[in-house]
Amino acid sequence: MLRLALFGYGELARNLVKKEFKLRYRNSVLGFLWSLFNPLGMMTILTVVFSVFLKSDIRNFPVFILVALLPWRFFSISTSNALWSIVGNAPLVTKVYFPRQILVLSSNLANFLGSCMEFVVLLPLMLLLGMKMTYFIVFLPVILLLELILVFGISLSLAALNVYYRDINQLWDLTLQIGFFVTPILYGISLIPDKYLVAYSLNPLARVIESVRRILFYGVMPTIWDFLILFVSGIFFTVLGYLIFQRLEPRFAEEI
Repeated sequence: MLRLALFGYGELARNLVKKEFKLRYRNSVLGFLWSLFNPLGMMTILTVVFSVFLKSDIRNFPVFILVALLPWRFFSISTSNALWSIVGNAPLVTKVYFPRQILVLSSNLANFLGSCMEFVVLLPLMLLLGMKMTYFIVFLPVILLLELILVFGISLSLAALNVYYRDINQLWDLTLQIGFFVTPILYGISLIPDKYLVAYSLNPLARVIESVRRILFYGVMPTIWDFLILFVSGIFFTVLGYLIFQRLEPRFAEEI
């Protein structure tokens, strides 16, 4: 359904992705480097707090944190930006006909491109911090693409709902704040009590972060359940987001 809706609008999608990506760093002296400095700054703060004050015993804690921060940043920034992709493009929505999903997709793709560049910079940094790369790194793009599908599905719902209910922005900010602590960013999934582990593992974002950590930090392959849960949850949220978007789209121009 979605593929048919977007068919024939590839050039528009490419132009929108370029515009979104350029806007992120327009009038910025350091440009893309801010995408690296932000997670590095947070990594430094968290490392000091957990290694010095709270005495975490995780080896190479800076890398442990950083490999989790990057997929989290992609999720949080992409969904937050895409939430405004319809409202923020009111002139296009009200005056020109095209599948409105392209606005959401282009926002996600621009952030996905930035996230991929962050991971490219991360790899040599990990080597400098004493980590070793394994051939399991070939599965990293698969995990990131599965996360992109998940992000797109959630973004479709958020962007459509935000047209009608502007409180969605505040609710999503709160959700992300809670999500930061209930996903295994500051800790490993091994700390979760056994009785909660099954339910916790069904969280697709926890699967994303643990899969990236398996590949880059532990040097092992993600489990088949990691891939399966990410794939199923991505398809589920994309179908759900598409249905919500299609239901609300006819009155976008009136509500903006």
